[in-house]
Amino acid sequence: MPFHKVVKNKPYFSRFQTKYRRRREGKTDYYARKRLIAQAKDKYNSPKYRFVVRFTNKDIVCQIIYAKIQGDVVLAAAYSHELPKYGIEHGLTNWSAAYATGLLLARRVLKKLGLDEKYEGQPEPEGEYFEVEADGEGPRPFRAFLDVGLRRTTTGSRIFGALKGAVDGGLAIPYSEARFPGFDRDEKKADAELIRNYIYGIHVQEYMEYLMEEDDEAYKRQFASYIEAGIEPDALEDLYKEAHEKIRENPDHESTYTPPTAEEKEEFKAFKAKRLTYAERKDRIQQKIAAFERDNQ
Repeated sequence: MPFHKVVKNKPYFSRFQTKYRRRREGKTDYYARKRLIAQAKDKYNSPKYRFVVRFTNKDIVCQIIYAKIQGDVVLAAAYSHELPKYGIEHGLTNWSAAYATGLLLARRVLKKLGLDEKYEGQPEPEGEYFEVEADGEGPRPFRAFLDVGLRRTTTGSRIFGALKGAVDGGLAIPYSEARFPGFDRDEKKADAELIRNYIYGIHVQEYMEYLMEEDDEAYKRQFASYIEAGIEPDALEDLYKEAHEKIRENPDHESTYTPPTAEEKEEFKAFKAKRLTYAERKDRIQQKIAAFERDNQ
C-alpha cells in the first residue's frame, strides 16, 4: 500500500468539527447517551428515566436521572456512604454494598412517588430472576433503563449488583442475567445460589475464612476494620439481611446540613469587602495620585 501523507492545510482546518467538550474529556459516550435519552415522539413530554450507576475508589453512586434541554435532572440518588446508617459500615464498594445501594435508591424513589406500598419488589431475595409485573389497577411500575457510562460490562461486575438491588427493590428495569456472576453460557442459566451469596456477602465470608486458615497475617491486614469492629465472618449474612430490612423500613435521606448561626453569619460578613460609594472611589483615586506624587518628588 502506497504512503499517503496527511495534509493538514487551510481547507482541512476550515472543515474541522470540534467534538463535544465531555467527549474531548473522555467522560461521556454520546453514541450510548443519544439512545438512552431519545424518547418516542408520541410520548410528548414524558421523561425517559435512566438508572445511573457510577463507582469511585470509596463510594458507589446510584441515581435516577432524566434529560431536559437545559440539562439532566436528578429525581433521586443514593450513595454507599449512607449504608452505615443501616448497619453496613465496612466494604462500602463491594458487590453486596452495590446491591444495598441499588435497593436503597429503588425504595427511596418509589416512596417519593407514592408507589412503595404497591410495588414492594422482592422482600426476601434468593438470587432468582425477578421482574416487576404491572398491576391491573392503579399506576404501572416505575420504569428506567440502565446507564453504565464508560464502564465495561464484564461478567460479575458490581454494576449488576446495583441493578439487581434496584430490580428487587421494585423498579422495572429491562435486564438479562447473562452478565451476572456464575452465568452458564451452555445452559443459558444463572447460578441463583451464587448470586444469593453475593447479595448477602457470603463470598466475603468465605474469603475471610480462607485467609484465617491460610495466612493469618494477611487476614489481619486486609480485614483490620472488621476485626476492630468485632465482626466475625459468620455474622455477615445476618448483618446484610438486617440492613435490607432497615432500608425498606426507612429509605429517606437524612440531611446532615446545619444552617449557620447568627455568630457565624457575622464572621462571614467580616471577610466581605465593603462596597464603596462613587464619592469614596473618587477620593481614593486622588489619595493614590497624591501618594504617587510625594514618592516621586
